[in-house]
Amino acid sequence: MTEGTNVEDKILIIGATGFAGGALARELRSRGEPVRAMVRPDSDSDPSPLKDIGVELVEGDVTNRTDVERACEGVAKAYNFASPFRSAKPSDQYFWDVNVGGVDNLVHAAQKHGLERFVHCSTIGVHGDVQEIPCHEESPLNPGDVYQETKVEGEKVVQDAFDDGARGVIMRPSSMYGPGDTRMLKLFRMVHNGVFVMFGSGEVWFHPAYIDDLVRGFILCGKKEEALEDVFILAGPEPVYLSELVELVAEAVDAEPPRMKFPVKPLMMAAKACEAVCNPLGIEPPLHERRVGFFTKNRYFTYDKARRQLGYKPQVPHEEGMTRTARWYFENGYL
Repeated sequence: MTEGTNVEDKILIIGATGFAGGALARELRSRGEPVRAMVRPDSDSDPSPLKDIGVELVEGDVTNRTDVERACEGVAKAYNFASPFRSAKPSDQYFWDVNVGGVDNLVHAAQKHGLERFVHCSTIGVHGDVQEIPCHEESPLNPGDVYQETKVEGEKVVQDAFDDGARGVIMRPSSMYGPGDTRMLKLFRMVHNGVFVMFGSGEVWFHPAYIDDLVRGFILCGKKEEALEDVFILAGPEPVYLSELVELVAEAVDAEPPRMKFPVKPLMMAAKACEAVCNPLGIEPPLHERRVGFFTKNRYFTYDKARRQLGYKPQVPHEEGMTRTARWYFENGYL
């Protein structure tokens, strides 16, 4: 613990071995904040980098209420970033156990121990293929898969807790990227290798957010009184067309931007066929309808509410963020 801090100031992060939670942990420690991380004993992620920067590690699983209660004891605030990675591999039940049951466990523990607040990380995915442009916090919810559906239900758990007087915040970050992230690596790698193909027109909206900007938003949600019992979208400076995103990535990896475009309908038919064959056999399909949605679904958001109430404002332009991310990929052997 840093000199001059009290146990009552300690901040719990559930999901700190992930990209977002880890970035928040590092930033809080750089500011001298005492941090505790609840880590799963059976996780494939290595928690030692957290320990190396002075994060207190406690073993536990968000789906176990006793574990969550123990982790929340003696802390002032808690952040929840726990969520299964969106793929066909986890069972639907596991999404429910983590994204709904785990949230309920945190809310219960936060109220039991009298935490100053808890901050729940949801997703802009609860809006799905956005029907209102720009999409804002009150726009219709339109979940399109089990991940998004369970995120909606998790938010309902928190909203019900608000009605009972719980002190919490819901945040919906847009598509995050930056050094340390491997979810956008596939796009960078395909563009770098000259094998990326655009399906459809490329004129659908995508709204990336650089991790440093989002971390500033996370901290505001954890500190600002105006954040309590409310929901905030945290996004990047502005949305871009998918075709523009690919051009930004191409520039960052010093590659020619792809020009070929193919119809998206055959790709969707192939995805449905893959899922029909693979899912009953318990095999992860090489192609999902969700992946095809990357080419078809609009993601266009406004962070105006967070700007007005919290002072949130993204500072990293997409060009700079993509360049930093590409540099990290190259330096770490991913490209």
